[in-house]
Amino acid sequence: MESSTQLAARLALDLTAVSVLTFAVYYPRHRRRDLVPAYLALNVALFAVVAALARVGGNGGMALGFGLFGVLSIIRLRSDSVQHEEVAYYFTTLVLGLICGLTHLEFGFAAAFAGLLLLVVYISDHPRLFARSRRTVVTLDSVHSDPADLRADLARRLGEPLNWTVMEVDFVRDLTVVDVRYREAAPGEDAAHGEQPAAGNSTAERPAPSHRPARSWEAA
Repeated sequence: MESSTQLAARLALDLTAVSVLTFAVYYPRHRRRDLVPAYLALNVALFAVVAALARVGGNGGMALGFGLFGVLSIIRLRSDSVQHEEVAYYFTTLVLGLICGLTHLEFGFAAAFAGLLLLVVYISDHPRLFARSRRTVVTLDSVHSDPADLRADLARRLGEPLNWTVMEVDFVRDLTVVDVRYREAAPGEDAAHGEQPAAGNSTAERPAPSHRPARSWEAA
């Protein structure tokens, strides 16, 4: 059984790791204040449970372990309010709490694993990684029977389409809902061809998709 000093060192490691993850990586990039206390509370609570499991041991520890499994199994991450990258932060906070709270794992290994997790999240969610790749769901005010026409329409409105899925077609209202992965055009480039616009053609004709829904755009 670990001494109080060793437990305090592990707690300090856990708090340092989750603080770096939350305040230095997650919040500056995603700006969702409501998830900050969720990440911190989940991490510290899990650390406390794991540390308690190590100290109780025996039948009591087994019972507490089943209780922990039951609590974690009812946590639901709703896809309409939490993005996939935020789910990754959730699991990282969980794993940090587990690693730092495991008393049988050497402190050096726990620190190394925590650092590795932080490094992976920092790099994989870096804004410069695939900086121009975007995903959005657009509603087009037309129905295209030819995939080439659909691709050209998406390229004109958004940028170079990398992949897309037609989610809904409404022939009555003449609408098409498309889930699009695309490469945003660089500043000064034509969206459809990646070329400099001709004189007299304003780039303002292609509004940013994040500020205006596609269905409000008019075909040229």
